[in-house]
Amino acid sequence: MPLHDRIVPYLERAGLYHLARLNARWFWLDEPLVSGFIERWRPETHTFHMPFGKPAWEWFQELFGELPPQNKVKHYTVHFTWFHERFRVLPDDATEETVRIYARAYIMMLLSTQLFGDKSENRVHIWWLPFVARLDDMGSYSWGSTALA
Repeated sequence: MPLHDRIVPYLERAGLYHLARLNARWFWLDEPLVSGFIERWRPETHTFHMPFGKPAWEWFQELFGELPPQNKVKHYTVHFTWFHERFRVLPDDATEETVRIYARAYIMMLLSTQLFGDKSENRVHIWWLPFVARLDDMGSYSWGSTALA
């Protein structure tokens, strides 16, 4: 995805700007390492819930303003081509809320493809929603330490 100038401040505050400038993927970790930290499976409902009990896809729609088409969704992942196609061009007259949505999309792609890549190599897991929901708090996490753990 292109790195738009208007989302750079969000990446800097999140402590991820240096990662956005890298061209190659450099960490490959299995999903269970991170999923055990964030994911909560509710066997009684067979649904994936985010912290605070909000259904994941409801939260996704709130944060991104829309849901991806069903052919781009598999379980709790979204094919990265949807993110790339949908958020490739930031409109020149974008409001600050639109810029935040694009920053969330960029960060979701960045975390899923460069910092915490998995075997799928072409999907973005929605377990990153709690982090991108609070863009201003992302800088308080030690992303490098988490990746190395």
